[in-house]
Amino acid sequence: MGRGVYSVGQINDYIKNMFAQDYLLGSVSVRGEVSNCKYHSSGHIYFTLKEQGALLQAVMFAGNRKGLPFQMREGQQVVVKGYVGIYERDGKYQLYAKEISLDGIGGLYEQFEALKRELSERGLFAKEYKQPIPRYIKTLGIVTADTGAAVRDIISISRRRNPYVKLYLYPARVQGEGAAGTIVRGIEALEALGVDCMIVGRGGGSIEDLWAFNEEQVAQAIFDCSVPIISAVGHETDSTIADFVADLRAPTPSAAAELAVYEYDIFLSELLEGKRRLGSAMERRIACYEQELERRRLRIGRFRPEHVMAQKRQLLDSIQDRLSAAMERSLRERNHRLELLAGRLRGCSPLEKITGGYAFVTKEDGKRLRSAEEAPVGELLDLRLSDGVLRARVTDRILAGGK
Repeated sequence: MGRGVYSVGQINDYIKNMFAQDYLLGSVSVRGEVSNCKYHSSGHIYFTLKEQGALLQAVMFAGNRKGLPFQMREGQQVVVKGYVGIYERDGKYQLYAKEISLDGIGGLYEQFEALKRELSERGLFAKEYKQPIPRYIKTLGIVTADTGAAVRDIISISRRRNPYVKLYLYPARVQGEGAAGTIVRGIEALEALGVDCMIVGRGGGSIEDLWAFNEEQVAQAIFDCSVPIISAVGHETDSTIADFVADLRAPTPSAAAELAVYEYDIFLSELLEGKRRLGSAMERRIACYEQELERRRLRIGRFRPEHVMAQKRQLLDSIQDRLSAAMERSLRERNHRLELLAGRLRGCSPLEKITGGYAFVTKEDGKRLRSAEEAPVGELLDLRLSDGVLRARVTDRILAGGK
């Protein structure tokens, strides 16, 4: 820039180009304490970094907030990664933030809690998505470092409990840069292999040592895996995001092996007991079937032709006997009634009366004489008796009442 008089805009443009051409300021990480933090309605975050009286204005635009895992607030110690540029309108330089992370162990805990809340809200910890661990497995996948106590404990306990279970180890980095990526690849590789169950973990350590198991990509890989996963990270008191997402959390790698591999001796004992119970149940079932078969055989026997014919014959004889008895009873009743009617008929017969000393009197013309008034004196009458007829003439007539 030569000598002369320049406008404010020219000066600002010059300074802006100086910032843009400076290699250090083009990509820089700055540590400081958050002050005057403001979340704008536009989605941008405006704040100040301060340290021992020094101040640096900073801004994170809404487009970069997606990777911010926590809520910024006053007093936080943070590391801001971005570039330094000039804001031409105010003529001030400021830090344009691309990434913001909490500084130190406290920052890691805050990141842990922030990711834990986010994944919980997304449902990655929900019980509805937890898969049951198979009771009897043939293959076990292990994602951990190929050296160290964790893998030795898992192999030793698995062999002791059931030597027939096949173990597949994916030697993953479990600490440091790139560890999360190898853990994810290990989960995907063993899932593609088709193991029955998987143990993902490592031995104990500090929060920095275990941080790979707090990464979102590891949590998502565990959640997406179709194979049941047991998380075994650190000691019993340690807790990671992987523990919350996994289908089952084991306090230690040794406990994970015990949960995944069923003890073969207990399996044999249960198998023998099951065989005994099955044999007893089969014997009871066979006895029931034999009883049912005998009952059905007796029922079928009643329907054999000879048996049916014998029953029909007996039934016919019984019907015949009842019919004969009924006929005899009916004949006796009818004979008795006939005798009664015959007696009544004999009582009404003229011959019966004549036999008893009475006579049947008729006139000479054969008409029956009903009263003494019908026979005048001198009338010729016929008197029929049981053994013959007498002819008489009326010589006198005496009527009832002396007439």
